[in-house]
Amino acid sequence: MQKFANPALFLKLANTLLPWVWLITLLFFGFGLYGALVTSPADYQQGETVRIMYVHVPAAWMAMFTYGFMAFLSIMALIFRHPLADAAAKTAAPLGAVFCFLALATGSLWGKPMWGTWWVWDARLTSMFVLMLLYLGYIAIWQSLEDPHRAASLARIVAIVGALNLPIIKFSVEWWNTLHQPASVFKMSGPTIDSTMLWPLFFMALGYTFLFVALHLHALRAEIASRKLRQVRLAAIRTT
Repeated sequence: MQKFANPALFLKLANTLLPWVWLITLLFFGFGLYGALVTSPADYQQGETVRIMYVHVPAAWMAMFTYGFMAFLSIMALIFRHPLADAAAKTAAPLGAVFCFLALATGSLWGKPMWGTWWVWDARLTSMFVLMLLYLGYIAIWQSLEDPHRAASLARIVAIVGALNLPIIKFSVEWWNTLHQPASVFKMSGPTIDSTMLWPLFFMALGYTFLFVALHLHALRAEIASRKLRQVRLAAIRTT
């Protein structure tokens, strides 16, 4: 990990990987959307509304994964002082916030025909809403504090402490009485969802994952360039 702390080495690696990551992203989304819209059948209870699942579920997975990734990077920055860890966490946050918003929005679209309401304050939805607030709070810290070192210190605390919400989201449907359906993919006994729906869902999840990787690499390149520019400006100010 320390080897890639060198921004020049990281940028060289990112520039090499990005075209391939975008290609893989398009392929997974192509297969996933074909399965979700063409080969996957309508659900016997939900009808065509079930197709929202192919957008909603991967978005929820990625919202949780991204925040866990930010917490991991914050721990790396706190313990090992990895130079790029804070920058990587900072640039991942807006992407995770978009995934979280997409999960909440599509969940509401699904909830209206299924539950008869756009929103209920059940455990799963409430904990996902808290995750959205954590994302916004994390981003606000970086935006509101001019001192990057102070911002990084506070942002690490938010990311690490906020990660306690992730197991609450995961197990909320088991710990509390909730309208949200229980897990049907990641279960000890195996998936309960039919294979005709399962493989498009996994392709969409992989598409979301590689989309995150591609966008994150772009964002991190921009963040490195911004920090270099800031250092040049500070050096110019000191010499005048």
